[in-house]
Amino acid sequence: MSNTLKAIHLLEEKLQNLLTNYEFLQEENKALLQNNTSLQHLLKEKDKQINKQAEQYSLLKVAKTIEGSKENTRETKLKINALIREIDKCILQLNS
Repeated sequence: MSNTLKAIHLLEEKLQNLLTNYEFLQEENKALLQNNTSLQHLLKEKDKQINKQAEQYSLLKVAKTIEGSKENTRETKLKINALIREIDKCILQLNS
């Protein structure tokens, strides 16, 4: 009978250890999920900033090209033609 009691106590200790580990892992998982959520939010904000900066860079590049330095006359003409085509597409869409 003494062996049975020892086995039961050993089983209770192991069960208690498992429950403790389970609770710890649940808390750790909760913290990791919160961290993951905040990092995803931060990533979305950074993506928006990158897109905004890329758009500003593109506009600045167009403005510098249209400014018309002697070195970029061909590129300036190409940009102006591209802008005219884009405007024509917009007008066609408005007329449709």
